[in-house]
Amino acid sequence: MNRLRERYQKAVVPALTKRLGITNPMRLPKLRKIVVNMGVGEAVTNPKAIDGAVSDLTAITGQKPLVTRATKSIAVYKLREGMQIGAKVTLRGERMYAFFDKLVNIVLPRIRDFRGMSRSSLDGRGNYALGLKEQLVFPEINYDKVDAVRGMDIVIVTSAHTDEEALAFLEEMGMPLRKEGSAA
Repeated sequence: MNRLRERYQKAVVPALTKRLGITNPMRLPKLRKIVVNMGVGEAVTNPKAIDGAVSDLTAITGQKPLVTRATKSIAVYKLREGMQIGAKVTLRGERMYAFFDKLVNIVLPRIRDFRGMSRSSLDGRGNYALGLKEQLVFPEINYDKVDAVRGMDIVIVTSAHTDEEALAFLEEMGMPLRKEGSAA
């Protein structure tokens, strides 16, 4: 069993029960899935660019990504329907817990001038979204073999019903969130 899942069962569940006042353990917030998305805008002019994004996401997540395609044509961007424009991975189970553990303990502290994640990145239903400007903060990425610096979006989907429950859950899981009064 992953160490984060074990920590959830032994430490986070009792802490959330006390903090949120929820007595039913099945009602407590938990991780459902993590979606990692990488948009590759230069794939419109250079179709080989998608291969670099796929290999980076495979190394980062340990799972082969799904190549996303354009749903409609946009003439201004020279984009045609069906063109490959990104890659995404949906993580569940052990890989999800391993990725979250790596994200919180290794990747986020490696970001330059990091002061904590924003508390306002919740969507109202308990899901947390964050963006990274470069994939180089992940330890699996070899700096010499990177063809281009690409950003990525990470969505942490929880079973929390409100943003307050999700914030309490993420804090207990070790997510470095900014203090209430500190600005960006």
